[in-house]
Amino acid sequence: MVGALLPLTVRGAQVRRRGKRLIGPIDLVLDGQGVTIVIGPNGAGKSTLLQMLHGINRMSHGTLNWAVPADEARRRQAFVFQNPVMLRRSVQDNLAYPLRLNGASRSAARAAAQTWCTRIGLETAQTRAAMVLSRGEKQKLALARALITTPDLLFLDEPSASLDGGATRDIETLLKQAVADGTRVIMATHDMGQARRLARDVIFLRGGLIHETGTAPDFFDAPRTPEARAFLAGDIVE
Repeated sequence: MVGALLPLTVRGAQVRRRGKRLIGPIDLVLDGQGVTIVIGPNGAGKSTLLQMLHGINRMSHGTLNWAVPADEARRRQAFVFQNPVMLRRSVQDNLAYPLRLNGASRSAARAAAQTWCTRIGLETAQTRAAMVLSRGEKQKLALARALITTPDLLFLDEPSASLDGGATRDIETLLKQAVADGTRVIMATHDMGQARRLARDVIFLRGGLIHETGTAPDFFDAPRTPEARAFLAGDIVE
């Protein structure tokens, strides 16, 4: 499944707004399976990079080439934002919505939504308005709504920001199962513990540029640059 969508080859990609460079130029190849973790100081461009790759932040320059036509690639992806976006509908209807968009029958979408409600611990809240859930519940719902269509590729922007340990653990459990089921994950996080737990490989951004990349063991155990070493040590890196 993933092999047909990837590799994604990025060459000279930039995002500029009002004459200001937000990110780039970026050269990058994404392939394989597992979780790529994107880290870096505040303002490094992590969110912009994810949104550019997903296609919701338009490139000013450069190319982005998938192994399949771009329209097909977009259909086979999902994105979860740092601040979970809820439809003004019930929990169950939030989960059923993407399936209905993809042509599933009402009964099939409802059955799948019920299954996912149980998986994320919201089986007793299926008829509640999603807007009244706690932040942790909303984030689990947003992740489940992304995963219910079994995307080939999933982008996540700080999905555990401001969550307690229990909700963070639930999010990571869902992600590990998704990876085991074949979904490729590209994820930004400030949580270095989470990065170490989940990453297969790491992209370290600084100043809108890719400053260092590597496998997770290589990056965390022996970063090559002073800036990466300082960042991992908890020092201020600009």
